[in-house]
Amino acid sequence: MDSPRSNLAVSELVFSLFQRPLHPELFTIYARRHLKTDLYETMIWATGGSHVVTVFVGDVCLSELISPPGQMLPKRGLIERFQFRGQRTHKCTLSRGLSYMTDFQVEKMSPNLYRQSHYDLERFARNRGMFVTFPELSIGSLEPFSYVDFEARRNELHIHAFHAYPDQLTIIKTQSLFDLHQ
Repeated sequence: MDSPRSNLAVSELVFSLFQRPLHPELFTIYARRHLKTDLYETMIWATGGSHVVTVFVGDVCLSELISPPGQMLPKRGLIERFQFRGQRTHKCTLSRGLSYMTDFQVEKMSPNLYRQSHYDLERFARNRGMFVTFPELSIGSLEPFSYVDFEARRNELHIHAFHAYPDQLTIIKTQSLFDLHQ
């Protein structure tokens, strides 16, 4: 995906969870972080109005992503796939000590609230996370953006992602927890 598509309904976006890594050539990566702790390693990519997070714990791997319909993705290793409609929580526990939980919501807002959310998240991103904008797709003074924040703890990785679509005055918010229980 080169940049967020302005003619894409948020409800068409797809959340997927894989028990395998995904190849970077499948995505246009606008920002990336690589984190390594004593217990796990992770790659976080901001990919044009969406994201990919991959966590490796020994020989176990788990990848979450948001993608547009029609995105070329492998079938092997797919655990779960669903579209963004309303609010949803998903949990899974893999053998060998890795569990995962995500919660997301789709929030419609006024232009003023959208603008304020953009400003607040961009300001917060100066100190942490990744913030990517797509000014070429602005609608008036409203700009699409993605903000992916992360907190790497000893036994946990917390991800908070915000993907904003000004043509629909909508922000998708996801919170994910990768938990390594020993």
